[in-house]
Amino acid sequence: MNFALILFILLVISFVMWLLDVLWLKKARLAAAEAALAQFDARNAPRANLDPKALAAERSALAAKLTARPWYLEYTASFFPVILVVFVLRSFLFEPFRIPSGSMIPTLQIGDLILVNKYEYGIRLPVINRKVVELGSPQRGDVIVFRFPHNTQQDYIKRVVGLPGDRVEYADRRLIVNGEPVPLRPLPRYFEEDRVQYYAQYEEQLGNVAHRIILSEGPGVPPMRAFVHTHPQACHYSAAGVSCTVPPGHYFVMGDNRDNSEDSRFWGFVPDENIVGRAFFVWMNFGDLGRIGRFH
Repeated sequence: MNFALILFILLVISFVMWLLDVLWLKKARLAAAEAALAQFDARNAPRANLDPKALAAERSALAAKLTARPWYLEYTASFFPVILVVFVLRSFLFEPFRIPSGSMIPTLQIGDLILVNKYEYGIRLPVINRKVVELGSPQRGDVIVFRFPHNTQQDYIKRVVGLPGDRVEYADRRLIVNGEPVPLRPLPRYFEEDRVQYYAQYEEQLGNVAHRIILSEGPGVPPMRAFVHTHPQACHYSAAGVSCTVPPGHYFVMGDNRDNSEDSRFWGFVPDENIVGRAFFVWMNFGDLGRIGRFH
């Protein structure tokens, strides 16, 4: 379901009805109400001195009924300001997402509700997602939400590892970027409650971002090319791992849960036009309120 498209359609419909109401329908209601109230005053002139309070209440109720928006405007034009605010916030500033899988553990947990910055990498037109204002670009270490290249109706979240032109290698479970091994610092083992399993845990330094990753203990399984790959000619697979040269306008992404993440090692690269924004804040996790806050 393309929620952005649905929201845009609702915005257009509510705006058209709101505009019709402002320019024509409201004036017609007020004119009809004025004429009806004049007839009411003429018809009830003899009662004016007998019960003025009751007459005033009756006149006020009639005026409210005559000037009220009809039901079709209440369910369209009345919602225009609210839909406009939601549309602007969601399309140009921040968009909420829910983490559905464990590919970003330990940084993000299943059930985390996160916010994504929509303008940091440039302002894009909603629905068609075309960038119209350049403001920045993803950097190594950024956590990004993007539309999966092989199914753009599906949103993924991963960490940027390689920039356009980078040579990225993942061999023997070590990450190497442009010939330089990415620094790792051992941390205490990580216990995942859902799987009741311990993992080797490290702090990895990608650019200016220090973050945690986990690896399954024991020998790992080297990545293999998926049946569908964005740029199969850009990657070389071997028994040790995979080596790729990132094409222009694309990014190499990986999950922090390195042995449980379907990412660029398997299906290829993320084109710039598929990027939704940078994830930066957990605003709720109903199972663990202590997770609320920024993350790297």
